[in-house]
Amino acid sequence: MPRIAGVDIPNDKRVVISLGYIYGVGPNNAKAILKEAGIDENVRSKNLTEDEISRIATIIDRNYVVEGQLRRQITQNISRLKEIQCYRGSRHRRGLPVRGQRTRTNSRTRKGPRKTIAGKKSVKEMR
Repeated sequence: MPRIAGVDIPNDKRVVISLGYIYGVGPNNAKAILKEAGIDENVRSKNLTEDEISRIATIIDRNYVVEGQLRRQITQNISRLKEIQCYRGSRHRRGLPVRGQRTRTNSRTRKGPRKTIAGKKSVKEMR
């Protein structure tokens, strides 16, 4: 398994796909990296030479923020929003959707599973 940016990329996949295993490198970035390195997209990762792997690694280190550094940057951005007490920061703090989605229904991913309220009367008992 070739190791690039501290991540073992899979052997049996095409290089374009396997570069996506690095946090912060998506399909478009992977294609741009390979184009700059002069490597064909359809080559399997196990067929890469040491020279090609080092070219990919240097391009990623020089031009892209990936893995731990990117995660740290995102965390700092969110904590900055919380500190300045802006609307987006308060939504992050409460664990609610940040980008204007509705919360009356949906948004279960952010809110977590439903919390049933004890003692709430059902519709049948009100009649």
